[in-house]
Amino acid sequence: MNNILRRPFSYTYFSASLILIAVNVVIFIFTSLFPKITIYLSLCPELFIYEKMYWQAFSYMFIHGNLMHIFFNMIGLLTFGMAVEKAFGSKEFLLMYFVCGVLTGILSLVYYISTNNYRVFLMGASGALFALLFAGAVIFPKAIIYIWGVIPMPYPLLVLIYAGIEIFSQTTGYKPSVAHNAHLFGFLCAFLYFIIRIGINPFKVWKEAYFD
Repeated sequence: MNNILRRPFSYTYFSASLILIAVNVVIFIFTSLFPKITIYLSLCPELFIYEKMYWQAFSYMFIHGNLMHIFFNMIGLLTFGMAVEKAFGSKEFLLMYFVCGVLTGILSLVYYISTNNYRVFLMGASGALFALLFAGAVIFPKAIIYIWGVIPMPYPLLVLIYAGIEIFSQTTGYKPSVAHNAHLFGFLCAFLYFIIRIGINPFKVWKEAYFD
């Protein structure tokens, strides 16, 4: 089973991250013109369960609520996504993006059902993007990221700080309109992806990079 799960792709690069950005922008323009469509493409527990709109676990990744939402998500996909794609190859990149994105949606669905929140509408590529952010810190553990272009920070530390902020925001109710749980699930899915698919323990990579 491990051999099947870890069978590598031949390396190819065809700018899949740019294609994803283009698709997201086109869909954003389309849903801006026809906003009612977002109801059917966002991930809503009530519609998913009772109306059997199972495609929502996939389609929600391409739906964004406003211009700022898609702008920052696409900036993240352009910066972190392209670096991961060049290191992984486009096929592995796409597999990780969609596997982590769909799993984030499913875990979010379970979370909302468990908290009796059936009327929420989850949308955006943030879950998959947080998975890519995590992946970048594993692939480039010694890389320095400049916050606001000024403050230098080790890439893994940035991920840990983001995780702390999301946990704090989720538990305190800070910015309730933001799906903090989906961001955390994105990190979790990326961690599991590296363990199961790649055969690498991210924490071991970080430990070896800074403490060995």
